[in-house]
Amino acid sequence: MSVEKLSSQPALHNFETTKPTGQNETIEHNIIAKQNIQEKSPSKEEMERVIDGINEVLQPANTHIKFELHEKLNEYYVTIVDNNTNEIVREIPSKKWLDIYAAMTDFVGLIVDKKF
Repeated sequence: MSVEKLSSQPALHNFETTKPTGQNETIEHNIIAKQNIQEKSPSKEEMERVIDGINEVLQPANTHIKFELHEKLNEYYVTIVDNNTNEIVREIPSKKWLDIYAAMTDFVGLIVDKKF
């Protein structure tokens, strides 16, 4: 199993109790938050080890997982593949939804570009 590129999304929750008050403090806060996310991002080797562990657990079900890159969004999604037939059993999130999302972002880009 190989993972070529891992992307990290910003955290959905902020667990700090204090909020920045000024613009400079907000910029500083955002820089620190991005650094914390980058520090906590797993390495390629760690991800491969986790994926191999998941595949060992899935072995009795005759399935394995793969990470696929969605070309338009440049984001990864997970596919669960049957070992016997190499048929895709499930995609998380669904590739169709990712295609719809990519088409919507293209459409919104066209509208914004035409207005300006």
